[in-house]
Amino acid sequence: MKRAVILGGGESGVGAAVLAKVQHYDTFLSDSGTLKEQFRSQLQKWEIPFEEGGHTPEKVLDADLVIKSPGIPETAPLVVRLREQGTPVISEIEFAGYYDTAKKICITGSNGKTTTTSLIYYLLQNAGLNVGLGGNIGKSYAMQVATEKHDIYVLELSSFQLDGMYDFKADIAVLMNITPDHLDRYDHCFQNYINAKFRITRNMKPEDCFIFCSDDEVTIGELNKIVVQAKKLPFTQNGTVEEGAWLENDTLRVRYDGDEFDILVQDLALEGRHNVYNSMAAAITGKIMKVTNETIRRSLTTFEGVEHRMEKVMTVGGVLYVNDSKATNVNSTWYALESVQTPIVLILGGTDKGNDYAPIADLVREKVKAIVCLGVDNKKIKDFFGGMVPVFETRSAEECVNQCADLAVSGDTVLLSPCCASFDLFKNYEDRGRQFKEAVRRL
Repeated sequence: MKRAVILGGGESGVGAAVLAKVQHYDTFLSDSGTLKEQFRSQLQKWEIPFEEGGHTPEKVLDADLVIKSPGIPETAPLVVRLREQGTPVISEIEFAGYYDTAKKICITGSNGKTTTTSLIYYLLQNAGLNVGLGGNIGKSYAMQVATEKHDIYVLELSSFQLDGMYDFKADIAVLMNITPDHLDRYDHCFQNYINAKFRITRNMKPEDCFIFCSDDEVTIGELNKIVVQAKKLPFTQNGTVEEGAWLENDTLRVRYDGDEFDILVQDLALEGRHNVYNSMAAAITGKIMKVTNETIRRSLTTFEGVEHRMEKVMTVGGVLYVNDSKATNVNSTWYALESVQTPIVLILGGTDKGNDYAPIADLVREKVKAIVCLGVDNKKIKDFFGGMVPVFETRSAEECVNQCADLAVSGDTVLLSPCCASFDLFKNYEDRGRQFKEAVRRL
């Protein structure tokens, strides 16, 4: 019996452990931290041995196969030792792909991937298809392969998940855009991060489809250097394309395999220029999957968006509070600022991932009346924006919201779009967003 060791006991790791057990591996899970109760009880239910609070090297190093949580970097000492001794170290996505014959629609990108993934899933559900949602969102893909049976999976894939993929193949791959992010994990080399994103096209064949944004210079630059076997379907807001999606006046048009679909931009449920791109990618996917125009239209006009992504919380004293806690990089915040048409009190801060704030400088000068920092170390933000707008510092969601309420007047928008990860003051971006919403409700 082969021995599989899973490193990391979160959603991804526990799902991989259950699949390994179902596939008759001698399975062991090891986590350096403390497991959440729900994951501990799942492992106990499946009778999977585990350890928490640290890794026992000899229990990990005798594995035939290691499935690593995407949060663990390649530089972790145990991962380095496993690589040196030739033990395969793969991602949950790669492992689940070994045992899954379903059609796989995979979405990546620096921004917009969660919204696009959710929208495609919603569209395929509306079409009555037997579809699962996984990857970087929803339930573990491996857990679903182990315990459920879907004909199609819609998978959001982060660069960290793509790093651990070798034989996995997408039937439809969607690349939204590439802007600098997570450079701390990629030796501060943008090309390393670009290479990770393009792993989504690995192993694709001519009968597969690659959907991408032809307005994204980084994507096009890379496409000019490499060979992608799959059928290429671009989407653009600048000009027209033979096949794919484009804007014509105020109409979003899609053409695929001789069939067309169009919808007025004003009818889309999601507002803002960036969401036109997300809707384009979803509509092209719908056409490839032979979903009717009526169902694509109904899906694009009724989709309700994703929590923590430009989520309108409530209006208090004429001030709209918007939760965009998922904006953990500069480009994401650029899209948020671009889509708001009223004066903004902007909440920035958290764990900096090597940010360059220059891309949002013009939008801050034009639209932002004050910046409120929500983070432990705000020096970089104060140094960069201090000469443009007043900058205030806070250390909790409640203090931050109260400060914003003092600064904003009726007709303004308070926008939490932090540019940074959340780990200095919060468990994750969801925790940051929920604490922000709670504080707003208490105003």
